[in-house]
Amino acid sequence: MTTLKKHYHHGDLTTSLLNAAALIIKEQGVESLSMRKLADTVGVSRTAPYHHFKDKNALLCALAEAGFYEQEQRLLSLLKNSQWSTQTARNAFNEYVSSYLEYALEHSETYDLMYGRTLWKAGEPSESLKSASKHTFKTWLEWVEELQKDGVLPSDNTPLRIGQTTWASLHGLARLFIDGIYLDPSDLHQMREQMIKNLCVGD
Repeated sequence: MTTLKKHYHHGDLTTSLLNAAALIIKEQGVESLSMRKLADTVGVSRTAPYHHFKDKNALLCALAEAGFYEQEQRLLSLLKNSQWSTQTARNAFNEYVSSYLEYALEHSETYDLMYGRTLWKAGEPSESLKSASKHTFKTWLEWVEELQKDGVLPSDNTPLRIGQTTWASLHGLARLFIDGIYLDPSDLHQMREQMIKNLCVGD
C-alpha cells in the first residue's frame, strides 16, 4: 500500500482523510477500510477521524458526494459557451461520454459508492449525498434538454426520459468494464463510438 503518513495541518485534515480513504479503497477495496486504518494511514490519533466523520458510513457518503461533485464539474467545464452549433454540441457530447467513462474506470471504487448498493441499499445515504446526486442529475437533465433543442439527442420524449435512458447506456457500458466483463481498451473505444451513434439523432 502507498504510504500516506505525513504531518497535516488541522485545517486540511478532512481533505487528507478523504484522499487517504479513496486510496485505501482503490488499493484494497471498501471492505478493508476502517476508521482505525484511516487514522494510521494519515498519521493521526485513532479518534481524530471521528471529529470529521461520525462513522465509516458517513466517510463513504462523503467520498461518493465528492465523486458527484467531480462528475458535475466535468460536465460544467463543457458548458462554458452557451451558444452551440449542432456540430459543436455533438462534439461536446462525445467528449463528455469519454470523460464520464474515463472517470468511472479510473475511480471505479468511488464510482461504485456513487451508484452501487453499498450506500444506497445496504448502507444509509446521507442527506448531503442525496442532494449531491440529485443536483448532478439535474445539471445533466438541463444539458439533455439543450442537446434535444440542438438536434443531438432525440426530442420525441421528455428530457427526463431521454436523460435517464442515455445515462443508463453510459452507466451500463462503464459497468461492463468495471466488472471485468470486457477488458480490451479497443472494445471500449468501439463500443463507445457505436453507443454514441445509437443515442444521437441522424446516426
